Amino acid sequence: MMADDIFAEGFKDQPYWWEAAAPETDLDPLPSKADAVVIGSGYTGLNAATELARAGLQVVVLDGERLGEGGSTRSGGMVSSGQKLVVGGAIKGTDPELFSRMIGDSTSSFEYLQRLITTEGLDADLKISGRFFGAHARSQFAALHRNGRILAEKTGVSVSFYDRGNQRQAIGSDYYFGGMVVDEYGGLHPGKYHRALRERARASGVMLRSHAKAGPVKDGPNGLKIVPTMRGDILAEHVITSTNGYTRPDGHPDLARRVVPVKSYQIATEPLPADLIETLIPRGRMISDTRRDVIYTRPSPDGTRILFGSRPGLRETTDRAAAPHLYARMTEIFPELRDYKISHAWSGFVAMTVDKVAHMGARDNSDFAVGCNGNGVALMSYLGYQTALKILGQQNRPTSFDREEFAAAPLYSGGPNAWFLPVVAAWYRLQDWYERR
Repeated sequence: MMADDIFAEGFKDQPYWWEAAAPETDLDPLPSKADAVVIGSGYTGLNAATELARAGLQVVVLDGERLGEGGSTRSGGMVSSGQKLVVGGAIKGTDPELFSRMIGDSTSSFEYLQRLITTEGLDADLKISGRFFGAHARSQFAALHRNGRILAEKTGVSVSFYDRGNQRQAIGSDYYFGGMVVDEYGGLHPGKYHRALRERARASGVMLRSHAKAGPVKDGPNGLKIVPTMRGDILAEHVITSTNGYTRPDGHPDLARRVVPVKSYQIATEPLPADLIETLIPRGRMISDTRRDVIYTRPSPDGTRILFGSRPGLRETTDRAAAPHLYARMTEIFPELRDYKISHAWSGFVAMTVDKVAHMGARDNSDFAVGCNGNGVALMSYLGYQTALKILGQQNRPTSFDREEFAAAPLYSGGPNAWFLPVVAAWYRLQDWYERR
C-alpha cells in the first residue's frame, strides 16, 4: 500500500481505548481545603487517593486536562512484574540486595493489581495470556535465554524458550531469531481500567476535578501546603505528585529534571479475521522484543484487532504522520497485515529515568511516585497505593523504590523534546541495525 492508502474509512487520530472508555470532564468547584491533594489522575494518583479516602481523609484529585487524558489511557496495557528490571537492563550496576528487593516489590505490584481487579470486580478486561519476547538479532538469543533464567529464578514465573526453528508455536512470524514466553504475564484494557478506578475513587468519597493545572506547591500557614491551580488555590496537609510522563518544569521543577517524557506511538488495525489473529498471535499473547528502540504489539482485548507500538523515527511528529512508519514496522514482522488498514493512531508520554527504574520519595514540597519506564500498569498502581500507606503510617516497610538517590538527566531542565533524545534514538537504532545484520 501507498502511505495514504493505509488509513481505514473513519480513521481517528486518538487512542483506540477511548472508543470503550473515554476521558471525562469534571468542572465542579474546587474545595478551598482538603486533607490531601493528588496532582495527576492516572493509575498512581487514583490508587493513592482511594486508599487515603477509605482511611477517612478528604481527598481531591486534580488533572490539568480531562480525567484520564494522559498516559494511563494511552499505554499498550501490558501487565507484568519484574521483567523490565531483568530484560530491560536495570539489573546492570545495581546492588544485589537492592535488586532483590526491587524484584520482590515488582512481583508484589503484579499481585496487587490482580487482587485489586478481582476482589473489587473492576471492569478492566484483565487476561493472563502470556508474553513473547523475541530476539531481534541472532546475537540476542543467548542474552534473552540468560535473562529468562534469572527472571524465572527471581520471580518464580514459568519461562519457555523457542529457537528459530520452532518459534511459530509462540508467534506467527519468522522475523525473530527465537524467543521466550512468560506464561504469567498478560494485558488489560487501559481505558476501562482507568474508568473503573475513577468510579472506585468516587465511591470512596474522592473528589475528581479536571482542567485544574497545578503550579508549584508552596508552604502555607500552620504547617499546611498551598496548591495553586488555574481554578483556585487549595490548602492541604498532604500533597502527592503522580504526573509521571507529564511532569512539567513549571509545576515540579526538581522532579522534572529527573523524569524524561519520551513519546511512544501506537496504531490499531481495522477488524481482522479471528483465525488470522490466532495464527499471528497464538493465545492472545503480548509481544515485545530485545530492540533498544522498543516495539510492542498485542491483540485488542476483544480479539478483533492487532495493536502495535513503537517510535516512528528520531524526532517527534504527529500521530497521523507516524502511522505509516509504525505500519511498515508492523508488517515487517507480520507481512499478512499488508492486506489490512489501520483505524486509529495515537501517542502518549512514557516517563523514563536515568537508572531505568521508578522512584518514590519527597520533592517539590510533595510526596511523589514517578518513572514507569514503560512498565507502569501494575507498578505505578502499586506505588500509588504504597505512597498512601506511607502517608498513613501503615507500611510494613519502605519499598525499594523509595530512596533518596534519584539522578537528574545531564543538562536537562525538564519537559518534552529533551536535546539528547534524538541522539539516543539514533544510537539505539544504529546498534539495533548493526546487531541484526
